[in-house]
Amino acid sequence: MSVHIPETMKAAVLRDYQKGLEIEEIKTPRPKAGEVLVKVSACGMCHSDLHVISGAIAFPLPCVLGHEVAGEIVELGQGNEHTGLEVGQKVAGAFLMPCGQCEACASGRDDLCGPFFDLNRLRGKLYDGTTRLESLAGEEIAMYSMGGLAEYCVIPATSVAPTPEGVDPVAGAILGCAAMTAYGAVRRGANLGYGETVAVVATGGVGSNIIQIARAFGARQVIAIDVADDKLEAARALGATDVVNSSREDVHEAVFALTNGRGVDVAFEALGRPETWTAALDALRDGGRMVPIGLGAGVQTAAVEINRTVRRSQSILGTYGALTRQDLPEVIRMAADGVIRYQEIVSQHYSLVDAGKGYDALKAGKIRGRAVVDMSRA
Repeated sequence: MSVHIPETMKAAVLRDYQKGLEIEEIKTPRPKAGEVLVKVSACGMCHSDLHVISGAIAFPLPCVLGHEVAGEIVELGQGNEHTGLEVGQKVAGAFLMPCGQCEACASGRDDLCGPFFDLNRLRGKLYDGTTRLESLAGEEIAMYSMGGLAEYCVIPATSVAPTPEGVDPVAGAILGCAAMTAYGAVRRGANLGYGETVAVVATGGVGSNIIQIARAFGARQVIAIDVADDKLEAARALGATDVVNSSREDVHEAVFALTNGRGVDVAFEALGRPETWTAALDALRDGGRMVPIGLGAGVQTAAVEINRTVRRSQSILGTYGALTRQDLPEVIRMAADGVIRYQEIVSQHYSLVDAGKGYDALKAGKIRGRAVVDMSRA
C-alpha cells in the first residue's frame, strides 16, 4: 500500500515562551528503524504540555509538543516485520514511549524506561540520539514524546496500538495519555481491589478517566473532588457516587462524613499541586494509599504530615503512567467496549492554528475533561 507523504507539513512550534505556540511549515519527519510515521487525526491537550509552554518544566527550544495522538500509519521504518503494524492502520499513540531495550524495559517496567527520560524528556530526541523534526532551513526541533501537534509525527513502534473500527479517530487521541495514565494509576499504582473506596482529586482529563476505570475495577464508592461545580456534575455523570467542592467544603470533614468516619482506601491526586496533594492525603483512612499522578510545574514540593503517615501506616505511591506495551491495547479495548466513555470526556475541539488558544483556556481552568486539536478543522 502506497501513501503520498508531502515533503513539508504544518506544526505548532514553541520557540519563545512569550510568544507561545506558532504555526510553521517544517519538514515532514520520516521514520527510522523500529518507528512508524503517523498522519495525525487529533492530538490531546494536557497540563504537561502547558508546563513546558510556560517554561515551568525545562525542555529544549525550539520544540513541538503534543504527546497523545490518534491517526493513521502512512509509513513503516525498517524492522517492523513482526510487529503486526501496517500502513493504513488506525492507531493511538502513547506518551510514554519505551525503548524496549534498556534494563527497565527488559523487566517489563516501560514506565521507568531510561532512554525515554534521558533522551526524550530531557533532550527532545528519539533513541538514536537525534530528533526527527527540523525546520525548512535544517534547524533541529526537539520532540516532546512524538511531537503530536503537527500534521505528521514519528512514533516508536513500541508505543502505538491499532484502534478497531468504531473508535473515534479524534476523541480517541486521549487514550494514549489521559486514559492510559488513569489505567496505570488504578491498575498498577493502586492495585485497586474490588469493593474498595476511592477519592479522585481534580477531575480533568486524567481524573475523569480514573473515575470510570475505578468503577470498572469494582470500586464501590468514588468521591470526586474539585473546585468547579460543572466539572463535578460531569464527574457524577461518569460514575462518581459522591462529589465534594473543595472551594466550599473541608475535604477531610466531607469525605469522612461520606464514608461513615472512615476515609477512603485510595485517594488519587491528578493535578500536581501542593493543595491537591494535601486534599488527597486528608481523604485517606488509616492504612490508605495516596496515588499521585499529576506533574508539578517545575520543582514543586508538597507537605506530608510525618507522624500521621508513620503512625497510621499510610502510603504514597507515585505513578507516571502505565506499561505501554501491555496496557495501551487494554485501554483501547475498554474504550471500544464502552467501558471508558472517552468521547464524553472530550469537551472542546480546536484547530491546529488555534492550539495556543486551547492551552490558554486550559491554563485558565476553562476546560472540562479534555480538549483536543482536531486536524480536520481549518
